[in-house]
Amino acid sequence: MNERDITPKSLFLNRRQWLATAGALAATPALAQASDAPTPKDAIISYNNFYEFGTGKSDPARTAGSLRTAPWSVEIGGLCAKSGTLALDDILRRHPRGEHVYRMRCVEGWSMVIPWLGFPLADLLKAAEPLSSAKYVAFQTLYDPAQMPGQKSDVLQWPYVEGLRLDEAMHPLTLLATGLYGEELLPQNGAPLRLVVPWKYGFKSIKSIVKITLTETQPPTSWNLSAPNEYGFYSNVNPQVDHPRWSQATERRIGEFFRRDTLLFNGYAEQVAHMYTGMDLTANF
Repeated sequence: MNERDITPKSLFLNRRQWLATAGALAATPALAQASDAPTPKDAIISYNNFYEFGTGKSDPARTAGSLRTAPWSVEIGGLCAKSGTLALDDILRRHPRGEHVYRMRCVEGWSMVIPWLGFPLADLLKAAEPLSSAKYVAFQTLYDPAQMPGQKSDVLQWPYVEGLRLDEAMHPLTLLATGLYGEELLPQNGAPLRLVVPWKYGFKSIKSIVKITLTETQPPTSWNLSAPNEYGFYSNVNPQVDHPRWSQATERRIGEFFRRDTLLFNGYAEQVAHMYTGMDLTANF
């Protein structure tokens, strides 16, 4: 993991200090550039995609209060030596969380910089001891229409499911997050446990996870099931692969007026591009 993608809490909580320090050390890779200052918390918690609580960007903040996030457990199974259902409290006791500031890019063309509180997914997977036959990791969101009113609609097949190749899941940039800006996640942001994969479009970072399964075959994913010509399994951020209905060449950072160029792998090519050597990223979008 490159140190420029992790910013200590003491820096990002004080924006002015953070910017001053970044400017002074711009020649070193220790800090993100000033243009990657974290998005204000108010924007992060009020502008969300979480279809379980509605399709509008303000719907989750308005309706997600119905979600009960404690107690919470996660079922881990499939091709692993140590399967079982783990209480989230036990998971967090075993896997201490740290601060990770990541750029996040939505397929619709907007982006944020979010200071997450979490730990590498690899830590949890290693504890489950994947078998040699495991090649993929599948994830599933809670299915409970009483708590998640958006699941009463047919906008997607429920429950929401996602997946990664095992090497992607084991990459140190891939997080299980439980908080942002040093505080616990709110329901609209995927509480109490969500995936964060910063080099992929945001819909890959599945929220409110209740099940993780190691598999030999590529698992189904919700948006690929819904519109396979628009949403591929990999969904790596790629300015050269347009969505059928809009360009992906530029993006609008929330809080900024002008659009900026979209970076391949959302700017994390140095860390992750080797995993796709030899792949046609146009065909495997």
